[in-house]
Amino acid sequence: MLTSGSDTIKELTVEELRAKVGTGMTIEDAEEHMLLSMGPQHPSTHGVLRLLLELDGENIVNLAPDIGFLHTGVEKTMESKTYTKALVMTDRLDYLSPMSNNLGYVLAVEKLLGVEVTPRAQVIRVILSELARISSHLVWLATHALDLAAMSVFLYCFREREYILDVFEMVAGQRMMVSYFRPGGLWRDVPEEFEPAVRQFLDFFPAKIADYEALLKNNPIWLQRTKDVGYISADDAVSWGLTGPSLRGSGVDWDIRKAQPYLGYDKYEFDVPLETDGDVYARYRCRMREFWESLRIIRQALDKLPSGPVNISDRKIVPPPRSELGHSMEAVIHHFKLWTEGFKAPTGYVYNSVESPRGEFGCYIRGDGSPNPARVHFRTPSYVNLASLPQMGKGVFVADLVAIIGSVDIVLGEIDR
Repeated sequence: MLTSGSDTIKELTVEELRAKVGTGMTIEDAEEHMLLSMGPQHPSTHGVLRLLLELDGENIVNLAPDIGFLHTGVEKTMESKTYTKALVMTDRLDYLSPMSNNLGYVLAVEKLLGVEVTPRAQVIRVILSELARISSHLVWLATHALDLAAMSVFLYCFREREYILDVFEMVAGQRMMVSYFRPGGLWRDVPEEFEPAVRQFLDFFPAKIADYEALLKNNPIWLQRTKDVGYISADDAVSWGLTGPSLRGSGVDWDIRKAQPYLGYDKYEFDVPLETDGDVYARYRCRMREFWESLRIIRQALDKLPSGPVNISDRKIVPPPRSELGHSMEAVIHHFKLWTEGFKAPTGYVYNSVESPRGEFGCYIRGDGSPNPARVHFRTPSYVNLASLPQMGKGVFVADLVAIIGSVDIVLGEIDR
């Protein structure tokens, strides 16, 4: 019998252990190993994640992620709502980057409808999506550094993130659950103070990145905790389906914005940061360099932000302007029918993906001619990237596993959907 290291796990036989954490060990070895439950209360798991560890002393022999503690049934709930009303559910997936979720969903709906938004709406979507990428990376850097005892970085990153959340509140009325991108365009146009606020952020944020780098990049403790830890090769990264910085940290050049451009990303000049070492430090370097590339994209987008409407003119998809409701009965009727019945999408299915801060965020929608989607399914990067944890974590110390989890940058909201 194997004695558990936690009173929440019963004693397990060798056969039961193999079923939980995999094969490849001898019975003699297994009898000397400890089975330990890490989480879901452990702060380093970045959410309600449980890891079942098989330990030989402090070394990890096998590990198995145990998910589902945050399950909310988002996909099935969306199928009972109209296409527009279902949008609010996407904010609750990757709750650190709701703009990216909104974008992935509305682009899929627009693809099903066969519509394309206005040039002004496209550029605004790019600006806010890149701000969301920076905001998400700030939370990643803050919590990742805190896991490894770098308290100052945690405080600084959340200080800068507040500014981005203020911009989101300015345009959407909400700091996090924004639901700002809508099928056919945006909820409303950005206010006059939007552009000056974003340019102010572009001016002061580069110095903040330099501060983070000064604290971490060549810090001997940081290097010791991240270099040659959690290695995954390029071939293994592709085999496990990794995307985002977790894939590019192993030297694989794959970014949806470049490979399958959307929102006119092919018209922006930016580089895809790559590192080849495939360890925790390489994934850290990729995200740090992405800060700079997002700033480049935002600056270009602001410089070419066109005037004009932010919504298409089809009143069967987009509600009429609020200014028309006071004097146009037709506008009132369209508004009423849109919010009570919704618009009907044609029969068919589509898949659309965007480059979220964590990797490929894909949305599959099947329409049946009704105002509700017949099927909604998301391909979320955290769910797929988490599966590689046993590959990265074998043979390392338990303390190193904390660094590996932070480097993968998972969000349990999009895993337990």
